[in-house]
Amino acid sequence: MKQHVMKFLKEEDGLTTVEYAIAGGLVGAAVIAAFTLLGTTVGNVITRIITALTPAATP
Repeated sequence: MKQHVMKFLKEEDGLTTVEYAIAGGLVGAAVIAAFTLLGTTVGNVITRIITALTPAATP
Protein backbone atom coordinates (compact mmCIF):
# COMPACT_ATOMS: atom_id res chain seq x y z
CA MET A 1 0.00 0.00 0.00
CA LYS A 2 2.84 2.36 0.85
CA GLN A 3 4.33 1.81 -2.61
CA HIS A 4 1.08 2.85 -4.29
CA VAL A 5 0.85 6.02 -2.20
CA MET A 6 4.46 6.95 -2.94
CA LYS A 7 3.94 6.28 -6.66
CA PHE A 8 0.84 8.52 -6.63
CA LEU A 9 2.70 11.35 -4.86
CA LYS A 10 5.61 11.19 -7.33
CA GLU A 11 3.35 11.12 -10.39
CA GLU A 12 3.36 14.46 -12.21
CA ASP A 13 0.61 13.84 -14.78
CA GLY A 14 -2.07 15.26 -12.49
CA LEU A 15 -0.03 18.39 -11.93
CA THR A 16 0.20 18.98 -15.67
CA THR A 17 -3.59 18.75 -15.97
CA VAL A 18 -4.03 21.31 -13.20
CA GLU A 19 -1.56 23.65 -14.88
CA TYR A 20 -3.45 23.41 -18.17
CA ALA A 21 -6.74 24.08 -16.38
CA ILE A 22 -5.34 27.19 -14.67
CA ALA A 23 -3.81 28.46 -17.93
CA GLY A 24 -7.09 27.86 -19.77
CA GLY A 25 -9.02 29.73 -17.11
CA LEU A 26 -6.66 32.71 -17.31
CA VAL A 27 -6.88 32.82 -21.10
CA GLY A 28 -10.67 32.62 -20.92
CA ALA A 29 -10.81 35.47 -18.40
CA ALA A 30 -8.54 37.61 -20.58
CA VAL A 31 -10.71 36.99 -23.66
CA ILE A 32 -13.89 37.89 -21.76
CA ALA A 33 -12.30 41.08 -20.41
CA ALA A 34 -11.04 42.08 -23.87
CA PHE A 35 -14.43 41.56 -25.51
CA THR A 36 -16.19 43.44 -22.71
CA LEU A 37 -13.88 46.44 -23.08
CA LEU A 38 -14.09 46.30 -26.87
CA GLY A 39 -17.88 46.18 -26.76
CA THR A 40 -18.02 49.23 -24.49
CA THR A 41 -15.65 51.16 -26.75
CA VAL A 42 -17.59 50.30 -29.90
CA GLY A 43 -20.86 51.25 -28.20
CA ASN A 44 -19.42 54.65 -27.25
CA VAL A 45 -18.24 55.30 -30.82
CA ILE A 46 -21.65 54.41 -32.23
CA THR A 47 -23.34 56.72 -29.72
CA ARG A 48 -21.05 59.59 -30.75
CA ILE A 49 -21.78 58.99 -34.43
CA ILE A 50 -25.54 58.97 -33.81
CA THR A 51 -25.26 62.14 -31.75
CA ALA A 52 -23.24 63.86 -34.46
CA LEU A 53 -25.65 62.85 -37.24
CA THR A 54 -28.94 63.53 -35.42
CA PRO A 55 -28.94 67.38 -35.81
CA ALA A 56 -28.04 67.05 -39.48
CA ALA A 57 -30.98 64.69 -40.09
CA THR A 58 -33.65 67.13 -38.86
CA PRO A 59 -34.68 69.73 -41.49
